[in-house]
Amino acid sequence: MSYRLVRRLNSSCVRCVSSSLSRTTEKARHPGSKTNFTHEIQFLNPQELPAIPTFRVLDNHGNIKTEEAPKISDDDLVEIYKKMSLLSKMDKILLQSQRQGRISFYMTCSGEEAAVIGSAAALKDVDTVFTQYREVGVYLWRGFTLQDVMHQCFSTHKDNTKGRQMPIHYSAKKLNIQCVSSTLGTQVPNAVGYAYSNKIKGIEAVTVTYFGEGAASEGDVHAAMNMAAVLKCPTLFICRNNGYAISTTTADQYAGDGIAVRAIGYGMRCLRVDGNDLFAVHRAVFEARALAIENSCPVLIELMTYRVGHHSTSDDSSAYRSIDEVNYWNKEDSPVGRLGLYLMKHKLWDSEREQAYAKECRKDIMGAFNLAESSLKPSPYLVFDDVYDTHSTQLARQRSSLEEHLKSYGEHYNLNEYDV
Repeated sequence: MSYRLVRRLNSSCVRCVSSSLSRTTEKARHPGSKTNFTHEIQFLNPQELPAIPTFRVLDNHGNIKTEEAPKISDDDLVEIYKKMSLLSKMDKILLQSQRQGRISFYMTCSGEEAAVIGSAAALKDVDTVFTQYREVGVYLWRGFTLQDVMHQCFSTHKDNTKGRQMPIHYSAKKLNIQCVSSTLGTQVPNAVGYAYSNKIKGIEAVTVTYFGEGAASEGDVHAAMNMAAVLKCPTLFICRNNGYAISTTTADQYAGDGIAVRAIGYGMRCLRVDGNDLFAVHRAVFEARALAIENSCPVLIELMTYRVGHHSTSDDSSAYRSIDEVNYWNKEDSPVGRLGLYLMKHKLWDSEREQAYAKECRKDIMGAFNLAESSLKPSPYLVFDDVYDTHSTQLARQRSSLEEHLKSYGEHYNLNEYDV
């Protein structure tokens, strides 16, 4: 296994800083420092240091730009493309359904399909994942079905979160994916703690946590990265830098060189990657995983991508960005389109298969959609479950009170719509 990507980046960063300082003659011995004394005063100006490069394999026209061929089988490539395409089509339908008032909320992954599914495909099932809220592609890749997605978004009685979560707040314990939380950044220290637990137990796996560049401003993320570096936890920090934290551009979020550079300050290895390039994402995560396990260390990967859709159905992105900007990323630098071009050039896909698969996707999506929309809602009595390990006397009294109330006034609650 070669780790040239990460090593080359780390060594280049060291050379950048070293070359900007004057020659020194005596090593400092202060605790917590790895520096030498200098007799000249020189303030480091980050604007004068070169930016961290962005690793890329596939260009916008579907051409491989590296000498080393991608290490993904043709069958896997087609399967990845199909999952990316399915995700894109599912997003469009569920977005429209929210606009029609059929579900209450939704977030799309438009423009970030390669970042999410490409990274998921490079992991192993033993790796525990802590997502933010734009990573349903990870769920789909690991076996979460369209029906699972629809039951959750419609909060039916078959929703495995029992109708207690907002739409898109998925959970899949059987797939080794933790439940989505709305609160920004809270999943990141949780992931580090989980990785530390695995390290103590001797489990050979990484813990993966996804977050956006906006969430990277949260204190939880900074504390988590420091903890992971100090405790040497095998954690993969995957940041989707999509350009916007809701309506705030990156220019209004930070003045430094993105998110990857922060890892250096915490003593972590890092890599910046073209997040719209499936091959680059897959290889970066694959090698970072091996690096983290072999050295029992954290690695930060910054995926440079673009959020084509609105932040959520509560957002109107036309208020803070132009349609021309969105159109460029949607047409000229689409991760699904870029991979599709590669597959067609290598005779792994064609327009006929594309049309047939589009019809298949719509049929499957609408089938799952219609079933979930017509399903019963969860039982109101579930509100008493999972509060304590066993029902307390107080909960038992409250449940009895609800039963009596519904017996008397049930006709006012449309109980026929619930799994009572």
